[in-house]
Amino acid sequence: MKIPVAREGWPYVLAPAALAVGLALVGWRGWALGVGAAALASLAFFRDPEREVPAVANGILSPADGRVIGVEEVEDPFVGAAVRVAVFLSPLDVHVNRSPIAGLVVGTAWAPGRFVAAYRPEAVAVNERCAIHLQGERARVTVTQIAGVVARRIVCRVRPGDKLAAGERYGMIRFGSRTDCAMPRGAEVQVGVGDRVTGGVSVLGVLP
Repeated sequence: MKIPVAREGWPYVLAPAALAVGLALVGWRGWALGVGAAALASLAFFRDPEREVPAVANGILSPADGRVIGVEEVEDPFVGAAVRVAVFLSPLDVHVNRSPIAGLVVGTAWAPGRFVAAYRPEAVAVNERCAIHLQGERARVTVTQIAGVVARRIVCRVRPGDKLAAGERYGMIRFGSRTDCAMPRGAEVQVGVGDRVTGGVSVLGVLP
């Protein structure tokens, strides 16, 4: 069975797997089992399954797998009056991020910061984060990757001028942790706090 793996994850899978084989060959079976388990854990963490993107007119898709921990009205520098949906990713979730709409990457904004627990309200303002600003046919959307206690490496694969399809992969957060989506305030929000969402599949909101 083939398991799709995000390209950023292969070093974390292959290195311990090779070490486990070496340890087994010299007779250190206990160590080999432990290191092999680490390789399998990395394989599960960096899995990148194919997704069938739903055809929802004017829909805004979830950029990540996880649990909704916040739905609030905010003022976003790019979107303006917005509703922000915050999705918390546990270590067991798929950590590849996907574009919520089809659109042009107008800009990216990376900010250094701390690594407090991503589910805390202040994380969006104080943690290390990377925002991408998407201009769609009908609206602007901002997606923000936010590092957490365990997550220390944000991967953003796009740059200004790139075009993304709805549900297309654009990055991931290694070993964590939160992804926020700011949509226009007029959108009809489809989720609430506590809901489970799937990146590139679940609909967070519908534009008027």
